[in-house]
Amino acid sequence: MTMTSTAVLAPDEKITVQSLDARTDRLLRAPVVPLLARLAFPNVLIMVAQSSTGLIETWWVSKLGTDALAGMALVFPAVMLMTTISAGAIGGSISSAIARALGGGRRELSDALAFHALVITLIFGVAFSVLFLLYGEPIYRAFGGTGGELRAAVIYSNVVFAGSCLVWLMNGLASLVRGTGNMIFPAFVTCIGVVFLIPVSPLLIFGFGPIPGFGIAGGGLALLVYYAGGTVAMALYLLKGRTPIQLRPAPIRWAHLSGILRVGGLSAINSVLNNVIIAGTTSLVAAWSGVAAVAGYGTAARLEYLLIPLIFGIGAPMVALVGTNLGAGKRDRALHIALAGAAMAFAATEAIGVFAALAPGAWMRLFTTNPNAVEAGTIYLRIVGPFYGFFGLGLALYFASQGAGRVIWPTISGFLRLAICIGGGYFALRLTGSLTSLFIIVAASLFVYGCTIFGVMRGGRWLEQD
Repeated sequence: MTMTSTAVLAPDEKITVQSLDARTDRLLRAPVVPLLARLAFPNVLIMVAQSSTGLIETWWVSKLGTDALAGMALVFPAVMLMTTISAGAIGGSISSAIARALGGGRRELSDALAFHALVITLIFGVAFSVLFLLYGEPIYRAFGGTGGELRAAVIYSNVVFAGSCLVWLMNGLASLVRGTGNMIFPAFVTCIGVVFLIPVSPLLIFGFGPIPGFGIAGGGLALLVYYAGGTVAMALYLLKGRTPIQLRPAPIRWAHLSGILRVGGLSAINSVLNNVIIAGTTSLVAAWSGVAAVAGYGTAARLEYLLIPLIFGIGAPMVALVGTNLGAGKRDRALHIALAGAAMAFAATEAIGVFAALAPGAWMRLFTTNPNAVEAGTIYLRIVGPFYGFFGLGLALYFASQGAGRVIWPTISGFLRLAICIGGGYFALRLTGSLTSLFIIVAASLFVYGCTIFGVMRGGRWLEQD
């Protein structure tokens, strides 16, 4: 049976209560808004905590100087690309596949899909290591990196991407757990990891006593230790039978691989687009304004990256809920879940964006006191911040689309955003030479992105069978 056949039940199939565990039954029956809020809260906690790992590193690395901060800004889009694909794109596809199988009462299928998911995560982990270890330096040079900032970027990148399999495995295993509707355990593991990173990051960056300081490489080492611990914790949890799925070897079948990759591939395009937009904008800023402006823009845009984990915190339960309900044939309930989650994401991200626009210095001065960097970041947040809600709206509906196994419209909207942001931003800079004009275009691209997805999806046509 292919993944496309698990989206809804055939007319002659019926789900009995006995075929479902208690958690799956709750996803199908409980009131939508309280259920979504209850599932989202621990997942928002986990994603904010996970994103805090990057903020912790950035704060300590900023003590090494502007070159180190700018170097991390160059690498950060690549690291976030790996994180968002592993946790959001492929990870969301894994959760969706598991949820639809469990919603349809197909336990054996869910077990087989779990094993195939691990195979996929290992392949992608190796691929990311090879790509960035071999071609990291020319990639960061293409983003505008030169001199000390480029050297810092390569050092940090080589450490992080040497252990990319750990990132992929932890996020893949966590996605299996989330696919069953369990958001609590991944949240617990991540929060413990963040507490661990608070002392370990500065210890490895600056050293203490007999432990030498590794500089910017120490931040990468601390991150890998965090992911290694998380991988072990997730694997033990699954192997002890704490979920409806059993983690065990199964014969490799292309139908199972393609079912995950079909949705995950289009979802990965969305993740790539988000990071290409940030990287492309970084390149435009570097070409017109120099290293201090790159550090400022990169620091400001990090708040936008913080929105992605926040929306993921709401979106991951939406994947499980939409997938499980479609697996049970409950199309109207799935649409209700999608719209309710989108409203929650819009409200949360818009509140953050408005606050950032009103007090941009509160964010910027956490990481840098360079006046040119602070000025560039302040301009960005004042212009783009009020449009963060539309980014949250569009991205939440992207996660709902993952749950349905249909992500074509979020992909189209992402390409439209890319064309407006990078193409329009380039011409705006050519005409005016002003960062203000570039950031106005960035804000417009977010507005168009969110409104396009919402306009298409509010009627529910995206949930219909192909």
